[in-house]
This record gives sequence, structure tokens and C-alpha cells, in this order.
Amino acid sequence: MSEHISAAVLGGSGFIGAELIRLLAAHPGVVPTFVSSARHAGQRVGQVVPGLRNSAIGGHHMRKLDEMPDVDVAFACLPNGVLPSVLDDVANRAKVVINLAGDYRLRQSDQVERHYPASAGGWRQPIPYHIPEFAPTPTESVLNLPGCMAAATIYALYPLFQADLAAEDVVVDAKSGSSGSGTGSVEHPAVRDGNVRVHRLHGHRHAPEVRQALTDLTGRAPDLQFSTFSLPVARGVMVSAYGRLKPGTGESDVRRAFARSYADAPFVRVAGGRSPMGMPMLKTVVGSNVAEVGVAVAGDRWVVVSALDNLIKGGAGQAVQTLNRIHGMDERLGLPEAGGWP
Repeated sequence: MSEHISAAVLGGSGFIGAELIRLLAAHPGVVPTFVSSARHAGQRVGQVVPGLRNSAIGGHHMRKLDEMPDVDVAFACLPNGVLPSVLDDVANRAKVVINLAGDYRLRQSDQVERHYPASAGGWRQPIPYHIPEFAPTPTESVLNLPGCMAAATIYALYPLFQADLAAEDVVVDAKSGSSGSGTGSVEHPAVRDGNVRVHRLHGHRHAPEVRQALTDLTGRAPDLQFSTFSLPVARGVMVSAYGRLKPGTGESDVRRAFARSYADAPFVRVAGGRSPMGMPMLKTVVGSNVAEVGVAVAGDRWVVVSALDNLIKGGAGQAVQTLNRIHGMDERLGLPEAGGWP
């Protein structure tokens, strides 16, 4: 490419920030020119993120946020509540800001106060909630991306509600690996290892996000029971969703709806087959920007399973995919499509 896109990663010491640096460093059309960290300014990227120490960018130094130069795009991987206080300054120095934190995902003020109290102030202009598979190429200067468990759930439920096939009552079990808790998690590895435990049975902040997104996308809002669980793995999200079909709806209607919904989506694959090994699993998506969805119908009951890598398709990869679309590049550029096996 004759011209490269200059990129800033804000919050490069976190798991998603580190993954974004890795993806951008290998992207043929992007040059990551700035990486910020409040705690690690002055240290080399490879010192802070050991997985990057053998790459060229590992020798670059992290800097303070207020040193950010003018760039084409800034990726905000900051903790929830930080961006609102600096967004004006960041937006003045970046043509596009792509936010990966939760600050602007919810619109209702009471939900924001409950789930993101530190994000209630600051920027007041509407910020679009962007999922690449369900939106036109964005033209806005600031975008907000979905949460990882929310994205996996939306991929699972969208075809059913878009085609008006499912009753509103839906139960979702969302299970996530330990990296979903971020670098600040205080859970001891001895507790996590070999264990599956409840994270939150009621009141998870991704529940109103899913309802809001599906209402916007399909005009129908599920009556959602959304419960989350912790898995003894480093990466990956697996969602299991359950419900009933509307009268007169059969398995062929459901399968057509999923095929239509994702026919042109390069990173959402409809898995299937009679064998359980043909259904979505973590091993087939971890390390890739692919989300798998699989559906099974018995009578009027349906089950959908969805899986993705929380740090890539649920975070950094979604951001690079969005960048590619904004700049008219192949949506798949610089993004892995295969997971590691076994």
C-alpha cells in the first residue's frame, strides 16, 4: 500500500490493548505509532507485554496519554470510566476514535449509572454502537464496540429475532475465560484452575446491552435471563441460549434464517452437523477473529451455541475489522481465521 494508516493504542498494557498491538504490528496497511500506559510509561512494550518482546514493536516505548500525536485512528482500550474525561483531547488528535471499553454502550441514563457509573460524565454527543456484521461502513468520528459476551450472544440470537421466529423468553448462559476479567483480576489461579463457577446469575451489564442491540437491529427485544460463569481457560467465550419457537415455525425456517443472516459475514460461521464435534467450541475459534454459531431444534425448542475469542473477535480483532471497513480495505486484512488445534 502506498500510504499507511497511523494508529495509536491507548491502554496498551491490558490484555486487549496488547492483542491489538500484536494485530496492528502485523497489518500490512497500518503503522502503530503510539502506545500509551499510565503505569508503564517509559518502559519498552516488550517489557510490559512479554509476548511482544520478540517483535519489532517490542522495542518501542510506552508513553503517557497526553503525549499522543496526531493519528488517523486511536483505539481506546482504557479501563471503564477513563475515556470520558479525555475523549475531547483524543478526538482532536485522531480522525477516528474506536472505543473498546464499555463507556458508551448503553444509552439509558439509569442503566449507565448502574453499570458504568464512572462513565456518566464527559462526552455528550451520540456515539454509535457498532457491530461490523450488522451496520453499514461507519462514517462517524467516534465508535463504540460491543462487549465480548454481548457480541457472542447477539450473534446467537439475531437470526431468530430478525426473522421473527422465536418467542421473547430467552435464557442465556455465558461462560468466559480468565482474560475476560482483565489484568486487574484478584482471583487466585488455584481457585480458577480445574473449576467452573458462577460469576453473576442476575444483573450482568451485558444483559441490557444485548436487549438494546437486538431492539435496534430487529425491532424486537428478548425477555432475557442472562447468567455468566467463569471457565478455567485463559481465553474464549461460549454462549448457550435456549428458548421456544413461535407456533408454525420449524427447523428448516431456523436454519434458513441463520444461513441468510451470515451469508455475507466473513467472520461469523454457521457450524453444524449431527456430531457434537461439529458444533461451536473454543478450540476452533481461540486465536482467530471468527465467531461460530450453531443451532439445534427439537419440536418447538431451540438451542443456539456461540463461541469466540474474547480478546480478538470480542475485542481487538473486532476493532481491526472496523478499521478495515472504514478505510475501504478487505475486511479480513490482517486478521486470523484459524484457531489453534488442539
